Amino acid sequence: MTPVHDNPPRAWPEAEALLAALSPAMVDLMDELSSTMFCAKDTTGRYVLVNRVFVARTNERSRRAVVGRRAADLFVPQLAERYEQQDGEVLASGTALRGELEHIRRLGGTSGWFLTSKLPVHDAAGVVVGLVSVSQDLRAGEADDATMDSMSRLVAEVAARLDEPLPLARLAELAGCTPSVLDRRVRRVYSLSPRQLVLRTRVDRAAQLLAADERSIADVASACGFYDQPSFTRTFARLTGQTPSSFRRRARR
Repeated sequence: MTPVHDNPPRAWPEAEALLAALSPAMVDLMDELSSTMFCAKDTTGRYVLVNRVFVARTNERSRRAVVGRRAADLFVPQLAERYEQQDGEVLASGTALRGELEHIRRLGGTSGWFLTSKLPVHDAAGVVVGLVSVSQDLRAGEADDATMDSMSRLVAEVAARLDEPLPLARLAELAGCTPSVLDRRVRRVYSLSPRQLVLRTRVDRAAQLLAADERSIADVASACGFYDQPSFTRTFARLTGQTPSSFRRRARR
């Protein structure tokens, strides 16, 4: 099996920095995925590594034809603009984008739902040198339009209401379904409970604010719906492996 990085074109400085920060074993593993698109992009927006599923989502036939190019060279403008906006936010903030629902073209030209996550890659000094992205194809049995429409609506509403109490009944109302249906749909798509989804959304938003905002940690906690700073610190550390203050210091290096 040809690995993701087999016979690549000559790397440029930004690509070399990203490649040095990535695990070769992890990169090779990405080519084993049959329904998940993988790519690694440098800080200039150029693709450094892609798997076969990624290549099949473009009009190209080989990795060599993709590496070194940007989203605008490979995708229709609407998709390219969204990818570049997502990438810019991840690279600028040093924080992850997780569980982004996207309705885009599948292999073969049919449209479908995908679940995308993008994580920044740091070098040994803590400097962001690029990002890695996976986009999982949610097949019809898991991602019917009713489920995906309600999940898209729910995620948008939760992100807009992080400073509000969000019990299950309220979440079901926002998603336009019953609590039991909501629980099934969230677990089917995200492999999380509704409460876990809200908590993850709060922590992801807190990470963005810590990286880009000057407000105090207590104010960040309040803005993201946490009861107080100690509870925020405990939860953030449990889910990210870092305290809010250490995360902020690293993100601003």
